[in-house]
Amino acid sequence: MSQNDSPIIVGLDIGTTKIAAIAGRKNEFGKLEILGFGRANSNGVQHGQVLNIDQTIKAIQQALQNCQLSNPDLEINEVYVGIAGHHIKSLQTRGDMVRQDAENEIQSWEIEQLINNQRKTFIPAGDQIIDVIPQEFHVDNNQNIKDPVGVNGVKVGANFHIITGDRNAIRNINRSVERSGLTTKDLVLQPLASASAVMSDIDMEAGVAILDIGGGTSDLAVFYDGILKHTAVIPFGGENITNDIRMGLGVLKSQAEAMKVQFGSALSDEAKANAYVTIPGLKGMPAKEISVKNLAAIIQARMSEILDFVTYHLKQVGLDSRMLNGGVILTGGGSQLKHLIQLTEYITGLNARIGLPNEHLAPNHIDELKKPMYSTCIGLILKGYNDYEQNYKVFTETFKKVEVPKSLTVNGVPETNGLTSQRAAQKAAPQPVATTLTVEQIENRKSKFWDRFKNNLIEIFSEEDDKLLP
Repeated sequence: MSQNDSPIIVGLDIGTTKIAAIAGRKNEFGKLEILGFGRANSNGVQHGQVLNIDQTIKAIQQALQNCQLSNPDLEINEVYVGIAGHHIKSLQTRGDMVRQDAENEIQSWEIEQLINNQRKTFIPAGDQIIDVIPQEFHVDNNQNIKDPVGVNGVKVGANFHIITGDRNAIRNINRSVERSGLTTKDLVLQPLASASAVMSDIDMEAGVAILDIGGGTSDLAVFYDGILKHTAVIPFGGENITNDIRMGLGVLKSQAEAMKVQFGSALSDEAKANAYVTIPGLKGMPAKEISVKNLAAIIQARMSEILDFVTYHLKQVGLDSRMLNGGVILTGGGSQLKHLIQLTEYITGLNARIGLPNEHLAPNHIDELKKPMYSTCIGLILKGYNDYEQNYKVFTETFKKVEVPKSLTVNGVPETNGLTSQRAAQKAAPQPVATTLTVEQIENRKSKFWDRFKNNLIEIFSEEDDKLLP
């Protein structure tokens, strides 16, 4: 697939503190080239959930306007949207399917059917399935198969990780996007999007926990032996730290945020005992001296609580410090706190590092996108490409190569010996003259084919969106 055949995918990250829109396309080397970037402050979202739809719409439109200002030729109609919040839950299921055509090898469309069957799983009233993620497959008596396509067998099945969310929360996101003049191609769990942006295949095999510390929530995704083992949404993030500083030190929210970013530390022992920050007084009130060590103590308390949740979830799935050789990858805006790596290693007992979305980006991306706060948005673009490539694979499998048997041709001309009188009569009729197509004509035909292909994909996605809507 050449670069010109690749679609432009847009990721929309609707967060508690910011809304970001990034448009990108893969180049011939498989790296993302960013074609547009815009962000806006978020006001209508709390703890990852859309509460005020009107304010969220204004923020989305502002982010889109900024994105289009960065590239006036960019037209944005469809987006991949991240989802998080307290309402997100996950469960494990197992599904099997007896194949209709056991004589041939397993095809991609059969795996798609097996996955779609899991969308009929019973879930509590008021919830809705967001995503169905297959883990290890099994074919007949063969277990732990990572890719069953091409394997022969009578029965195929898998263990599944099903992610669900509150129907009203999902509806609010979809309404906000649609009333902004956009179409939601797919909702993607934010920790999975972030993981795809900052994680490599080696990390997946070694075992790793991705912790995306956002404004309203901290999102966790755990991978082991190349498989997604667990996801969770921890109900605390950077906003909670800011509010703790505001309440604990008696300052304004804007002052608390500025102190956290400029002077904050996740380890109070690393803060200087004799260092102070001067905060201007309100309306003639005297200035206030804030101890940097007290500031660090407040931040450490809340970050320790978030990391305790991580330790709890790892124990729940049986993946302690001896199992995850890849350690913890910290990403999201909150991961930029000083000394957070040391605190993470101390509490979890795992190695830690900051995850940046650089690995999948082309070399010419802007410096702003190097920040871990954009991991989710870039991961949404990668998720869109993954869907596109999978649909392309299923689409191409439906084509069968048809050839004229050699016994019926002589030097490229149909042979009539032994044919019926009807075919002989057809031979007596004037034969079409073979023509040689120019390179320009061939490229034109290829272009028309890809246009039809893309339109088919758009129809497929539209049908899926209709099924997701209540």
